[in-house]
Amino acid sequence: MPDVSVEYVLMLGYAVALAIIALLLEMAARHAHQRSLNTSTVGFTYHPERDVWQCPRDQHLFPVFSDSARGVVIYRAPASACNSCRSKAACTDSNHGREIERRTTKGLEYGMQRFHRAMSLTLLLLASVLLVTEMVRADGLYPHLVLGAVLAAFCIVMWRLGMAMRTGGADSQTDV
Repeated sequence: MPDVSVEYVLMLGYAVALAIIALLLEMAARHAHQRSLNTSTVGFTYHPERDVWQCPRDQHLFPVFSDSARGVVIYRAPASACNSCRSKAACTDSNHGREIERRTTKGLEYGMQRFHRAMSLTLLLLASVLLVTEMVRADGLYPHLVLGAVLAAFCIVMWRLGMAMRTGGADSQTDV
């Protein structure tokens, strides 16, 4: 291995550490988002073949509203079934029946998810700036090849995250 400076190794290590932090942030955001979606539908089962939700008391929630432009479908159980159910107090306070909103679009539609994605992109951008700075400072072909390869990988990841954020392609389906 050619002779490289301590600054080169530290800068490269710091840039890679920022990328790892961005990856961990993405994973934590995805996990938290999935958990929050599942919380509102605990005990309910979605049957895609019939496009209905089933509650723990075997009542069905049927689609009552659909907005294909926003990718939202609202399901509601019959009011008579919910109002006579012994679990109503724990399930809903509505006299019109329990509702579940299902988002069918692939999207980063929630503020916290967008925030975490922006933070990940910012960390990767900072790491890329560090790599470019070190490329200007470094001497020799070997350091430039390594920094260029890592920078190319960061740019590809940033492009993919940016496209997913722009087109809303993080999660294939969200249920609230």
